[in-house]
Amino acid sequence: MTIALPQRRLSDFAEDFLEGLSRTPKTLPAKYFYDEAGSELFEEICRLPEYYPTRVETALLKAHAAEMARLAGPNAVLVELGAGALRKVEILLDALEAPRAYVPVDISGPFLHDRARQLRQNRPSLLVEPVEADFTAEFFWPASSSAAERIGFFPGSTIGNFTPQEASHFLKRLRPHLSALLIGVDLVKNPAVLHAAYNDSQNITAAFNKNILARANRELETSFDLSAFDHYAFYHPFHQRIEMHLVSRKAQNVFVLGRDIRFHSGESIHTENSYKYTLDGFQTLAMSCGFVPVKSWTDAEQRFSLHWLEAEPKA
Repeated sequence: MTIALPQRRLSDFAEDFLEGLSRTPKTLPAKYFYDEAGSELFEEICRLPEYYPTRVETALLKAHAAEMARLAGPNAVLVELGAGALRKVEILLDALEAPRAYVPVDISGPFLHDRARQLRQNRPSLLVEPVEADFTAEFFWPASSSAAERIGFFPGSTIGNFTPQEASHFLKRLRPHLSALLIGVDLVKNPAVLHAAYNDSQNITAAFNKNILARANRELETSFDLSAFDHYAFYHPFHQRIEMHLVSRKAQNVFVLGRDIRFHSGESIHTENSYKYTLDGFQTLAMSCGFVPVKSWTDAEQRFSLHWLEAEPKA
């Protein structure tokens, strides 16, 4: 069974795109990276030697999946927010005792349904209920499961794309729908490691960043010349975040939804933040949102962490 919201994504994209480029400074929501082409590019990023989060998180899952399965208990319904290429979730599904269902939630419909078909072929006894939705907003949770049965899975440190205030709002919104949440969180570390991860030698991250403009050209009939923008990513130590920008190489006008948008030479579009946390800092955030930190796992170099959070019952 497939659960989908009404098809509003294109109009939302158009509205948010124009609104973001009308701001000073210009911004675009990172969630719009993930059309089918963007999702494929992100999978390429995850295989890059410089991009440590995927390797470290996968190793942590393999090393500790049995312990995570004990915390989950039998007959769990696993809800993955921002479903990826299934490699991580299959580690969990292999370890869980008789999982009752898997619910991948993703904004990219074709990518989501392709991965769901693969999983049904590999696990014909598992109920797979894909939900095509923007998980950063309200969406319809499958009525076939209750909050008490649902274990949230939010890997990849996507929580870092939210500001701390947005992350707090997001976690508070999730809590009533879940019994527990397994979440990946990137950690504060040597900025040189972060710089390499977001400025890879093959320029895949640059292509991923520029894809948001390519998507606008495809879907909104905009007139972006991708060669006229440079990928720029840097670590901001005060905010403890990576910032990604697209920087205009020249003064130019771009036709966007009936309007000419002016870019000065050197002007940027801020496309993404990726906040980094300390272990204590993230657990403090989780507790303020009604979650109880039960267990955390990290690698020996403390580059990346996984956290098991249980939802506090309502008073």
